Amino acid sequence: GFTKDVNYDIEFIGGIRNSVFGGEGLFYATLRGPGIVYVQSLPFTRLADRIIASAPKAGGSRREEGSLLGGLGNLLDGDNRF
Repeated sequence: GFTKDVNYDIEFIGGIRNSVFGGEGLFYATLRGPGIVYVQSLPFTRLADRIIASAPKAGGSRREEGSLLGGLGNLLDGDNRF
């Protein structure tokens, strides 16, 4: 994700060599501007596993414990207890 101040564009990576041997694709996503860009570097399945693992079990003492969204909030807030 990114804020509305960021300009998003797709650029073609020209050349026959890139077309044949590129492996990753023929286009670059270009982001420009003063805004904020959020990068997810984990594969989605590993991200989901970490969120579930960090979610406290039901019956905890904290208000958000027992809630998957509470665990997600803690993970995004820097409370990385996993």
